[in-house]
Amino acid sequence: MTGKIIKGISGFYYVYSYENANIYTCRGQGKLRDKKIKPLVGDNCKIEVTDEENKEGSVLDILPRDNELIRPAVSNVDQMLVIFALSNPKPNFYLLDKFLFFIMHERLKPILIFNKEDLDSSDKEEAEKIYKGFDAPLIFTSAKENVNVDTVRELLKGKTTAVAGPSGVGKSTLINAIVGSTIMETGEISKKTQRGKHTTRHTEMFEFDVDGIESFILDTPGFSSFYLPTLHEQERASDYYPEFLPYTHKCKFNACLHDREPECGVKNAVEEGIVSRERYENYLKILKEIKNSYRY
Repeated sequence: MTGKIIKGISGFYYVYSYENANIYTCRGQGKLRDKKIKPLVGDNCKIEVTDEENKEGSVLDILPRDNELIRPAVSNVDQMLVIFALSNPKPNFYLLDKFLFFIMHERLKPILIFNKEDLDSSDKEEAEKIYKGFDAPLIFTSAKENVNVDTVRELLKGKTTAVAGPSGVGKSTLINAIVGSTIMETGEISKKTQRGKHTTRHTEMFEFDVDGIESFILDTPGFSSFYLPTLHEQERASDYYPEFLPYTHKCKFNACLHDREPECGVKNAVEEGIVSRERYENYLKILKEIKNSYRY
C-alpha cells in the first residue's frame, strides 16, 4: 500500500493511504535506519498494514523525493503560501522579503497572501505597489469574512502546499477556512507584544478535496525570525529577485551585485520607479546579511 506521511511524532509516522483515505499509525522498519533514511512529513512511502482494525502498520520504504526542505523538515512540496497580515500585526516587509528569498532559492512557487483585510486596509496600496513586479499571485483575504478564500483554495487544488508566515497573522484561521473544517487551533494576539501565541506545535499535513481533487496543506510552527540560505559561489542574491532579471543585461559588469557598481541596470530601474525601491533596499539588507553570515 502507498501513502503519504502527514505527521511524525516520537518515532511514529501517521500515513495517509492513497488507496482508501485511511490514516495508519506506523513505525519505520529497521532497514530505513540501515540506509540512513529519516522519513519526513510529505514523503510518499510504501507501508505494510499489520493491524487493519486499529489502522497500524510499518513503513517499508520511502519513495524518491521531488525536493526536501531542511527548515521545516518536509518533502515533496509544490508551493508555499506566504501569509502576512495587513493589520494586527502590521506587515514587516523586510521579513516578508526574506521569506520570498528563501522560497525562490528553494525553487518553489510562492503565493503571497495579505490577511485581515477586514480590520485595516491602509497598507494595501503600499503592498500592491511593492509587489506588483514580483512574479506570483498576490491576494488580499479576510479569513473571518470569507473574502477571497475560494480564490486561494482554487490555487491549492491538486498541490502540496506549505504555509509560511510569522505568528499572529491568521494562518490557522485561514487554513481552517480553506479546508472547510477546524483542523488548526487558533490563537489570539498578545496585547503587549502584538505577536501571536504559538498555537502550532509540530509540522503536520492535512488532506482536503478541492472539486474532488486530492490536495494537501501543511502548517509549521510560527516564528518571527528567519535564517537565510547559504549561497554557493555561482549563485547571486539577485537571482532570486525576478523583477530584477529584465534589467540585468543593462549592467556594465556581468557579475554586478546591483550595489555599489556604476552603470547598473537594476539601480536605474529603481530610480525610474520601474522596480520597487523598498524591494531593492530590502535586497541590499539581505545581501549584507548574507555577506556577514556566509562566505559569498
